[in-house]
Amino acid sequence: MSLSTVATHADESALPYYQSVGNECALFDQAFRQRLPVLLKGPTGCGKTRFVHHMAAKLGKPLYTVSCHDDLTAADLTGRYLLQGGETRWVDGPLTRAVREGGICYLDEVVEARKDVTVVLHPLTDDRRLLPLERTGELLEAPDDFMLVVSYNPGYQHILKSLKPSTRQRFVAMSFDFPPPAVERDIVARESGLAPDRCAALVNLAASLRAMKGQDLEEGVSTRLLVYCATLIGAGMPILEAARATLVEPLSDDADVQEGLMEAIRATFG
Repeated sequence: MSLSTVATHADESALPYYQSVGNECALFDQAFRQRLPVLLKGPTGCGKTRFVHHMAAKLGKPLYTVSCHDDLTAADLTGRYLLQGGETRWVDGPLTRAVREGGICYLDEVVEARKDVTVVLHPLTDDRRLLPLERTGELLEAPDDFMLVVSYNPGYQHILKSLKPSTRQRFVAMSFDFPPPAVERDIVARESGLAPDRCAALVNLAASLRAMKGQDLEEGVSTRLLVYCATLIGAGMPILEAARATLVEPLSDDADVQEGLMEAIRATFG
């Protein structure tokens, strides 16, 4: 099968909406069929999670999504013994369920999890495709229709929050970024219901605000926030109020930075 061909198991119109900008859908499809794990890299709100939801539905596979955080441990993924009805029973975690039953396990922002999570993932990301459960004494072999997908935002990486090279090199990696302006306009219009010409102004504004990243902002405005802004505008909220609530307040708590953002917004919308 060529890389440009993706088998479809569901009506395209019924899938979670995702607008491709390259060959990412075909690459993901091939990775699934070749039983390869995938690493998604890109800024917050650029469409990584939507992409995974879209591909899981396209492939007709169940999706187990885990939002990683500082307190997430390997046991949260694999499972633990719990007291149920007066008895102590083993309860599978989402990773174990995906391995037992088949499906896609998606670990969002995997670098936020504790280090013991990486140790659990390593046997699943090479040719062994094994999940050892020390507490139950099981050694689970992942079925052909199991896939591990992880994501993270390189913009937030530092020495304490990074993937080791030995971990990164276990994955097929894809880089995501904000879509080209015309594509982003169409995405915002479709998701919000706002007219494309009005969404184009928001996308142009986003380009100006993203240019401030690294100067006054840690992160640029996401496509997700543009959809929120367009949704509020479409519902009748004044543009400046909608922009403040979605494009200013979520990005910074600093009053001077907020005012700088509002100046750029006023210059765009008056």
